[in-house]
Amino acid sequence: MAPVKKGSKKETLNGTSKGSKKASRKELYGIKDTSQVIIPTDPMNRVIGQEAVVALSLVAAKQRRHLLLVGPPGTGKSMIAQAMAKHLPIPTSQIYVVSNPEYPERPFIQVKKEEEVRKDENRNLIVKERLISPVDAPVDIAEKLGYRCARCGTYSSNEQLVCPNCQAAKSPDKKPKVAMVDIGMNNMLQGLEDILKVTLNQLGGQKPRIQTTRLVKGKEEVVVYESAGPKIRVLDQRSLEAKREKEKASPKKILIPLKRQNFVMATGASETELLGDVRHDPYGGHKGLGTPPYERVVPGAIHEAHEGVLFIDELPHLGQMQRFILTAMQEKLFSISGRNPQSAGASVKVDSVPCDFVFVGACNIQDLHHIISPLRSRIMGSGYEVLVSTTMPDNDVNRKKFIQFIAQEVVMDGRIPHADMTAILALLKDARRRALVTDKKKKALTLRLRDMGGVIRAAGDIAVTKGHELITSDDVDQAIRRSKTAEEQIRGRFGAFQGAVMGEMSESQSKQTSPYNYWNENSDDIVGYE
Repeated sequence: MAPVKKGSKKETLNGTSKGSKKASRKELYGIKDTSQVIIPTDPMNRVIGQEAVVALSLVAAKQRRHLLLVGPPGTGKSMIAQAMAKHLPIPTSQIYVVSNPEYPERPFIQVKKEEEVRKDENRNLIVKERLISPVDAPVDIAEKLGYRCARCGTYSSNEQLVCPNCQAAKSPDKKPKVAMVDIGMNNMLQGLEDILKVTLNQLGGQKPRIQTTRLVKGKEEVVVYESAGPKIRVLDQRSLEAKREKEKASPKKILIPLKRQNFVMATGASETELLGDVRHDPYGGHKGLGTPPYERVVPGAIHEAHEGVLFIDELPHLGQMQRFILTAMQEKLFSISGRNPQSAGASVKVDSVPCDFVFVGACNIQDLHHIISPLRSRIMGSGYEVLVSTTMPDNDVNRKKFIQFIAQEVVMDGRIPHADMTAILALLKDARRRALVTDKKKKALTLRLRDMGGVIRAAGDIAVTKGHELITSDDVDQAIRRSKTAEEQIRGRFGAFQGAVMGEMSESQSKQTSPYNYWNENSDDIVGYE
């Protein structure tokens, strides 16, 4: 991009045009429209005008420091926090909550590194083994598991206790018995007895299982065949060893998975969402009826942010819950317990749940004093407090950054066209106006970019409605008029906010009597007023 020359007749420093042509604008910025702008892949480089904050955020990410961002809404605080998470290493641990057989209401916490998790996953894959059709299994195995009739050789489901072909009981250990009245009472009773035994075994949860041996590469090894619905499960010696090792371990569930996002936003979270909870069980975790306590434990945002970033915007709105954040930051551990005293989960508690996160808080300037002092001290003791900028100097470098911002907004929205050069100049002009009106800064561009994003989207909607291929300056001008705040519209119509209030009051009082005055003046006419 060619630099702007002072006193240029084609384009002045503030971007206003003096008889310049489209070619001169392209020469100035090197583009025809925002579709030619290259958007950085690193989200931190998409933050414009906050160079000091970005540099400090990168240090905080590398050194795992906490951060407090202070500034008005729409200046990129949440964007900085999200970008900061991209510069943290991916999580390397998985957290389990494990059943405690001696004291079920006090489950254990188990933390495993990525290598151990991979080993467990491989072990589970081994245990899953292979499934075969009963036809492909050895004949004696298929008969013993109830898939093949020993009398006629017909294959059927092992749930069918009587062969559908010859009506004989599928029992290879005894002589075939036909469950019919005409074969004699003794045989019928014996057949019913066999059927009853198998049925009771199935109701009791017992799975048919045959253990035998086979030769593999000249060595004899144990192999087990189990019924698995319409298939037969084959467990070789390796699978059996993995299964036995798995069965030795106490029951557990994954509380915080290995594959997870390392950015957790807890803005406006309730106490349960922030700190975790234990779900209610109407059976109180009763064995055989209820859900075991360890399965009802729910992590909070502070636990889900382990090894990542915990971001809370409008931090003062947490109130006294800020103290819990402070404790978690100090100890890097926080217990999970049932938070409703009326719930069965109130008796369950899990101690020492890891929550080693990088905390990024944000607040407006006027709310800064509502953050509790110990929390601010903790942030300053192991991090930084930084005030974000609301404007940036109006120079060629920053104008290029602003054009990048316009392109980013168009791409992120995905439903509006790109902006041509006339629209870019109109948006730059509006950015200067906002910097002057809102922040009393001359020769500056606003960094209250959420509001500017609203103008860009409104201009894009207008362009779509008109059928324009690109957003034009006319679309931007119309969008600026549409995007005025209620206060600006009031000032434009009434001259001042107080004048609008007085005008509305006078008009309403002239049209009708206030209900409050009516109740006082006509209270005798209102039934029940006394």
